[in-house]
Order: sequence, then C-alpha cells, then structure tokens
Amino acid sequence: MIEFLGYIGALFIGLVLGITGGGGSILTVPVLVYILNYEPIIATAYSLFIVGTTSGFGTFQNFKKGLVVPKTAFLFAIPSVIGVYLTRRFIVPEIPGTVFYFGSITLSKETFLMLLFAVVMFVAALSMLKPQPETEVVDVKTKSMALVVIQLFFVGILIGLIGAGGGFLIVPALLKFARLPIKKAIGTSLLIITINSLIGFTGDVQNITIDWIFLLSFTIVSVIGIFIGLRVQHLINEKHLKKLFGIFVLIMSFVILYKEVFS
Repeated sequence: MIEFLGYIGALFIGLVLGITGGGGSILTVPVLVYILNYEPIIATAYSLFIVGTTSGFGTFQNFKKGLVVPKTAFLFAIPSVIGVYLTRRFIVPEIPGTVFYFGSITLSKETFLMLLFAVVMFVAALSMLKPQPETEVVDVKTKSMALVVIQLFFVGILIGLIGAGGGFLIVPALLKFARLPIKKAIGTSLLIITINSLIGFTGDVQNITIDWIFLLSFTIVSVIGIFIGLRVQHLINEKHLKKLFGIFVLIMSFVILYKEVFS
C-alpha cells in the first residue's frame, strides 16, 4: 500500500512539472522521504534523476509547441549547473552528521537539508505571489549579466543542497530577467531543470549506491504524469497558472516545516 501511494505521488510529480514547469521536485523529495522512507540524502539524489528525466520528456513536447527558448535556457543553465555539480559532488558529502548541537537540541544533517528545502520554497512562493510591476525588460546581456551569473550560481548551490530541479527558483528568474511569458518561462525552465538535475545527479553516482530498478520504474510513472500535465496546461489562464504555482509552493513549505519541527 505504501509503495502504491509512492507511485501515485510519482504520477503527480510529473503532472505538476507539466503544468507549472517546476514544483515537481517539491513533491519528489517529500514523497521519497515521508511516504517511501528514504533518507533525505538518497531522496535528494533520486529526485535529481527523476525530475531531470521527466523534465527532458516535457522539454521535447514543449519544444514542438514553440514554448522553449534554447538560447535563454543555456545562458541560465551554465552558471547554475556548475553550482549544482560542485555541491552534489563535494559539499553535500562533507556536511557533518550533526550540524548543530546545543544542550538537548540537535540538528541533524537530514533535518537541516529538509528545513532548508522548506525555507527556500517559502521564499520562492512569496516571490511568485508578489505582483510583478510593469517595468522595462531587463537585458541580461548588459551590466546586470555579472549579477545574474552570480545569482544563478548560488541558485545552483541551493538546488544541489536540496536536490530539487529548481523550477520554483528558475521560473521567477526567467519572468524577471528574461521577461518571458509564463508559458514560455515554464517550457524553458524544463530544459534548464533537465540540464541541472541530470548533471547534478552524476555527482551523486560517485557517492551513493543507486537502486536502479526502483529509480527507473518511479521515473517512468512520473513521465506519464508530465504528458498528462502538458495536455491540460493550455486549459489554465496564464495569471491563474502563476498564482497556482506560488500557492502550491507555499503550502508545501508549511507541510515540510510542520513535519520536521513538530512531528
């Protein structure tokens, strides 16, 4: 029964990725940790492969619809993917088992990563729900380029720490800096997520033992979900889609905070 619920979760992971271009990884880690009882380190590694592969199929479908901007995708992916790989390969394995200890209060590595995961989601949700002012398009090729590169590198580090594809961070960046319409931002984010996640996962292959049978079967179900999500995406209004994305991320952040702090 627990495994069945896990695979239902896999279907929804793909569904959310197809509809919002992100958020799938927000579901992946909680499903693996809280339903299938994987340790957060393993869950975050598996999440990168599941979300990266699923996003790859979604990217192909969106590309055929003209909803992917490859030049923007690679521009945004390069600095972030460097951050992701370095974090998964070198930083995560070196985080101590006990991150903080004071009296009877102990913060383990696993809890630290899950709390960080929730905090990042909360901030991203607020960013998505905040009304976007009608200002000039920000040209990432001008003076702001260096700042954008630095920001994307640190986004990559965050993605590497929490094992997420980063759609909930990348979509707002595409909206703000590239000024893409929401549906093109979603389509382009899937390509960036694919690159970030799969290259980040290669850093984990060298550090953990992979259960490929489970990982591939879970991923296949998630891929089915993304095709369903892409089918229904056009039925949702762009403004409503952005708001739905933000609300979903906000709710999930509170769920994870509650699970880690109060359970």
